[in-house]
Amino acid sequence: MNPNEPHNDQEIIVHDEEVEQLKQGLPKTMFLNKIELEKYQGFWYSFNTNMLKSILMFQRHFQARDTDLIIASFPKTGTTWLKSILYSVVNRFKHPIKQSPLFSNHPHELVCCLEYDIYRDAFEYPRPHHLNELPSPRLFHTHFPYMTLPESIKVSGCRILYITRNPLDTLVSMMYFAMKPIKELVGEDVELPSIEDYFEDFCEGKFINGPFFEHVIEYWKQSLEQPKKVLFLKYEDLKKDPILHLKRVGEFVGMPFTESEEREGVIKEIIEFCSINNLKELEGNKSGVINKIYDKKSYFRKGEVGDWTNHNITPAMVEKMKKLMQEKLEGTGLSFQLLPH
Repeated sequence: MNPNEPHNDQEIIVHDEEVEQLKQGLPKTMFLNKIELEKYQGFWYSFNTNMLKSILMFQRHFQARDTDLIIASFPKTGTTWLKSILYSVVNRFKHPIKQSPLFSNHPHELVCCLEYDIYRDAFEYPRPHHLNELPSPRLFHTHFPYMTLPESIKVSGCRILYITRNPLDTLVSMMYFAMKPIKELVGEDVELPSIEDYFEDFCEGKFINGPFFEHVIEYWKQSLEQPKKVLFLKYEDLKKDPILHLKRVGEFVGMPFTESEEREGVIKEIIEFCSINNLKELEGNKSGVINKIYDKKSYFRKGEVGDWTNHNITPAMVEKMKKLMQEKLEGTGLSFQLLPH
């Protein structure tokens, strides 16, 4: 039985009774004192959107191909940028930049998120995205930590590109991104959480898909143990030397850039096309929503390293974050750059 083919309801449905029974035993907390989170396999989720059912469906029924390429990330760490880069690198012969589907399609529409696009609201299966009909290499994305991924991803030859970002820029980006859904959840008249609220919850690990450092370290360790399986990328490094890291992406996915492509400026063309300033001006990103909630244009704000300095993050908060980074990352060989060099 191929898990990616449509089946009858009895074969594929995760029943609500099972989900509710599992939910009852999960630890709970509040995010920003407004949104209930529940902890599953060590990480926090908001299960009021049917996410637990999505996780169970994803874990039990997704069958990875050896040729699959999967972007993994903590929210607001450069996912949209990497989606546009990966799509452009993989499809550069089929769709040269001047003919790119990215002109009219948001990156999240071209590189589907497994838990939100494929397995969300599992009772509606089969989803519009018929996985067995997609040509190889299939491009997917997930915000799930490594431990939560289906076993087929871990044991197959598929490859994972993980992107991360310094924690202060991550929480600032999340603060802006979450404004609209929080207003819809708690009402327009309710005072929005402050940056101090986000900071405290972030440091305590009470973040959607958090804790942040544990999420990052899982993939970092896998990239050291399985360098052909997991490519670990930092947002700040991509900004500093995009040519070098686009070459790394090309090599990793088995589509290295040739010398003639370098001479012809193909790499630079992809970098310029996939820049945040360019992407936000494309028609496919100016209007409409993703997942019925998020404005397409909200995925393109600034994209600057060190933008957190433009917000009310105090020296005491910076010092606390530095100590937390030292504590969490000690002995891993991993570090973060808070400001551009």
